[in-house]
Amino acid sequence: MKKRLLITFLSLSLVSLFTDMTYEGARSIIGAYLELLGATAIVAGFVGIGEFIGYLMRGVGGFVAGLSRSSKVYWSLVYMGYAVNLFAIPLLGLVSDWRTALVLVLVERIGKGLRTPARDVILAEVTEGTGRGKGFGLHELLDQIGAIAGPGIVLYVLTRSGIRTAFIILALPALAALFFLVIASMSYPHIRSVEKQDKELEKGYRGGLGRIFWFYIASIILFSLGFIHWSLVTYHVSYIGLIETELIPTLYILAMAVDAAVAFPAGYLYDRVGPVSMAFMPAAVALVVPLLLTNSVNLVLASSILWGVVMGIFETNMRVIVADIVSPEKRAYAYGLYGALYGLSWGLGNVLMGTLYTLSKQYLMTYTVLMESTASIVMARVVYETYRKRNVTSD
Repeated sequence: MKKRLLITFLSLSLVSLFTDMTYEGARSIIGAYLELLGATAIVAGFVGIGEFIGYLMRGVGGFVAGLSRSSKVYWSLVYMGYAVNLFAIPLLGLVSDWRTALVLVLVERIGKGLRTPARDVILAEVTEGTGRGKGFGLHELLDQIGAIAGPGIVLYVLTRSGIRTAFIILALPALAALFFLVIASMSYPHIRSVEKQDKELEKGYRGGLGRIFWFYIASIILFSLGFIHWSLVTYHVSYIGLIETELIPTLYILAMAVDAAVAFPAGYLYDRVGPVSMAFMPAAVALVVPLLLTNSVNLVLASSILWGVVMGIFETNMRVIVADIVSPEKRAYAYGLYGALYGLSWGLGNVLMGTLYTLSKQYLMTYTVLMESTASIVMARVVYETYRKRNVTSD
């Protein structure tokens, strides 16, 4: 049994590595490709809507998975999401119209949204015995390795061939992702928490989503309302001319490298101390904007590093806590709701932050500090309620 769980976990982690290699490789040049196909800047901006749609589709994917109570449906959602990645990205290299290219980009994000809740439920289950924090941390590490390697592959291909070839060559990591997905599903075809209410899985948190989950969701909404998106980071850097345009992507590579580096230690820390490991995150987010707006190259680099730290911890531990505070049979709903509300609040928050940026940098800093201070208070309540619940259960 343990061997099958390990094979499933490693396979799903490699699926994420190759999938991110495919998507992040495409994302690194999609704006330039749309311009080449004759699209306007407004059209290129619609790519960002794909992220928003993807997060909303997590709610749909979570609802469908939770309602089904079927392992076949869970795995079908996962397969469908990753298969879209295989076909959509390489097809970009074959289209000649920007409308078709835009549709393919949006469809790929829809696929990601549908698959994520079901996949996270499976990850939470197969990592239970070894420590979910370490499991999700290693998964995030491999995920970010793919996010760094993908643009590197594209850069290499561009120096030797055309931009269309770069998209087509991304079919190779997409195929590798599907290969490891087949191994994962064959190793773990029956998801225990879906097909039966296993008493071993049921211990600790009963009764559906529960009060702690809603406190947690409130903290996530406040946190994401004040978390600046990377697009605004690079907009500011470009606007003030602090770094040459050609070098701006190196900031993202730095942030992604830091994300990868902190993911596993963050998960390990969670297994040791629980949700308290995330208590400082709102304070870290509140520092990103002031550091960014100093207009100092060194402090902008520090801001990028801190942004990467936050993303590494967030993408690891924020998913782990959902599995800890929600009963197994409700996790699909919880992951879907968490993803949808996080995406909605992050999107709306950054529209407001962009508006405040144009009005006054001081307004932006004040808003960020206010949101993250409030998020910190609610997060403290989540930590308190979680430990209180654990103590009651252990008694």
